[in-house]
Amino acid sequence: MELKDFMDMSKLQKIQDDFSNATGLAAIAVGINGEYITEGSNFTDFCMKYTRGSEEGNRRCIKCDNECSGTYFCHAGLMDFAFDLVINGEKVGAIIGGQVLPSEPDEDQFRATAEELGIDPDEYIQALNAVPRSTEKRIRAAAGLLETITNQLINLEYFKSMNATHLDAVQKEISQSTEVVTTINEYTRHLKKISSRQRILALNASIEAARSGEAGAGFAVVAKSMQDLSSQSDDIYKDIENSVDEITTAFSSLSNLF
Repeated sequence: MELKDFMDMSKLQKIQDDFSNATGLAAIAVGINGEYITEGSNFTDFCMKYTRGSEEGNRRCIKCDNECSGTYFCHAGLMDFAFDLVINGEKVGAIIGGQVLPSEPDEDQFRATAEELGIDPDEYIQALNAVPRSTEKRIRAAAGLLETITNQLINLEYFKSMNATHLDAVQKEISQSTEVVTTINEYTRHLKKISSRQRILALNASIEAARSGEAGAGFAVVAKSMQDLSSQSDDIYKDIENSVDEITTAFSSLSNLF
């Protein structure tokens, strides 16, 4: 299961953007295969242009993305976070972000990292100075809040999607059942016409039997049986019609609910 199968991704993007604008933390959503599924919010040049811009830096960043969770210090020395997006116990994606400093950096340490990654140290420090600052407590609290909000959102969207699918199935079943009921109604009308003809035939047979006297006694018995059968058929067809009317009314009420 993937987020894009049921999720309006623009809603997730907006929450992510609003979060980053409010906190200064970077954020991006990734799919179950590690691919980015939203646009990055508030990404820093320190991370994207310089650290990930070097082959070794990018390798280390990918390793952090795949292996780290919660709030943590990345290989380059910034504080990041990562948490799973989960529906019914199944991971459907993740949010990663951070790219902030919880305290003033040790320039010598970052210069050493720049040398390891093959990056100009002065440019690296200049980019570092533009990185947002926050306290570790606030970073953890902000990441926890985003985790709660995004997981509530995706679960709400998932159940809305599932309910819509179930409602579509119910409506389809109602439509098909209504067609069956309509067919039954048509058959019942045809049978009532046949029953009406039976009554006429029975009546004519009774008249002919009376005219024939004793010779028509057997014919009279047949005519009486035909009248009784026609009368019983009328009662059955009337019960069927009443039942069909009740079912039709019930289906109509269900359709109106949707």
